[in-house]
Amino acid sequence: MSIGNSKSPEDDRPSTDDVIVERPAAGPSIGTALQQARIAAGLTVDEVSSTTRVRIPIVHAIEQDDFTRCGGDVYARGHIRTLARAVHLDPEPLVESYDAAHGGRPAPTPAAPMFEAERIRPERQRPNWTAAMVAAIVAVIGFVGFTALKGGDDDTKRPVAEGSASPQPAPKQPGAKPAKPAAPPQTPQAPKPEPSDSAIAAAPKDLVTVVLTASTGESWISAKDHSGRLLFDGTLQPGDTKTFTDKQSIDLVLGDAGAVQLFVNGKEIKGGFESGQVERLTYTKDDQRQGPAQAG
Repeated sequence: MSIGNSKSPEDDRPSTDDVIVERPAAGPSIGTALQQARIAAGLTVDEVSSTTRVRIPIVHAIEQDDFTRCGGDVYARGHIRTLARAVHLDPEPLVESYDAAHGGRPAPTPAAPMFEAERIRPERQRPNWTAAMVAAIVAVIGFVGFTALKGGDDDTKRPVAEGSASPQPAPKQPGAKPAKPAAPPQTPQAPKPEPSDSAIAAAPKDLVTVVLTASTGESWISAKDHSGRLLFDGTLQPGDTKTFTDKQSIDLVLGDAGAVQLFVNGKEIKGGFESGQVERLTYTKDDQRQGPAQAG
């Protein structure tokens, strides 16, 4: 009887080494997402750095997914949130991706047991009777001294000598009218200033005056004078107002022009700016002075 080369069912099973596991394609990295959003918003790295106060080398490093220059996980999360808001991205998914790639957030510190809090509670202090007795003795000595001093003052008083009379008022002459008391001098009141129609309408004609108000939401802005000197670089919160003046011109960069109300030389600029639109504008002292004021 011959034994053939028959294979068992286990030999027909495919080896696990030959199985190829297909992984889903991952989305863009944190740095790539921030860089693409910045380019879509029309911002340069210098502008993002000026707006967020994050140094230019760190912005470049984060866009290359290099977080070693942030100074730790806490600072890295803060930089990611700040840069995401500047380029109009939701920061939370990016922070979650960072936590997943770097070990997650540190575990919270457990609270101390209740019996330990009871054990370290300070003991109730006993009343300090010595201090109370010293205070009582000082009060008694003070009262005795005050009484003796008052008695000495009474002994020094002498009775008025007989024959000396107190001065009497002069007799009234018949027909004389009583004198009226003199009226107190009146202090001159400063004239009240008349309120002007609008502080914006009083813009000086020899200067260019630009007034920005965040009316519908927050917006970061940048303002420079004609020489390129930076006048302001930051974020206006809703309700905040900034005024800039110069002898020649004002250069503006508005991160969200649709959220800003703009006045130039006392007149409102209505350019139909859309929400989230980035605008770069320049105004001189002669702008908006030729035509009538627009309704605000």
